[in-house]
Amino acid sequence: MTVRLLLVDDQPLIRAALSMVVKDAPDLEIAGEAGTGDEAVRLAAELAPDVVVMDIRMPGMDGIEATRRITASGSTAHVLVLTTFDDDEYVYGALRAGASGFLVKDMGLEEIIAAVRVVAAGDALIAPRVTRRLIAELTSRPAPGSSRPPLALTAITEREREVLTLIGRGLSNTEIAEHLHLSIATVKTYVTRLLSKLDARDRVHLVILAYESGLATTAR
Repeated sequence: MTVRLLLVDDQPLIRAALSMVVKDAPDLEIAGEAGTGDEAVRLAAELAPDVVVMDIRMPGMDGIEATRRITASGSTAHVLVLTTFDDDEYVYGALRAGASGFLVKDMGLEEIIAAVRVVAAGDALIAPRVTRRLIAELTSRPAPGSSRPPLALTAITEREREVLTLIGRGLSNTEIAEHLHLSIATVKTYVTRLLSKLDARDRVHLVILAYESGLATTAR
């Protein structure tokens, strides 16, 4: 199956570099290119790409707002945010807008292409150093004022709550399995249930929900 990409960046050289790598990948193809957020939203609707590689800072509508509009439109495209600015505000804003991944432009082109494949498969991906920054930023936020969990979390079981808490701390499925003395297959089942019950797009958003609900803490 060929993965169709929409490349969004206000710098033609960046788009050209990405295009050159994509052309050498037999499972990837360029569906279209955009230089502004407005163009990205329009082309995402017209071309129905599988993955949108989205820049953050662009003239007019920025990448965060464009991502929000694309994901809110019901599009099945996965958005992979690509920027030179790995500031916490951009990371959190992009993920809250519905992005499935966040990479910085100083990563190798082959690494970026590999990330495209991961996101296209329905998984979430964040550059390792960005993951650490995201977790640190979320843990520094004040806990919710109410001791009662949001209504959306009342539907999950106690075991699912434990799994969600560990996801929020950044643990992998293997680490969660070891921590709770479960099989990896069982942990995967719990993750799938959480995604469904909480209407979360991917694992990254489970991390955010864990902190916004007050489940995850820095304690180990």
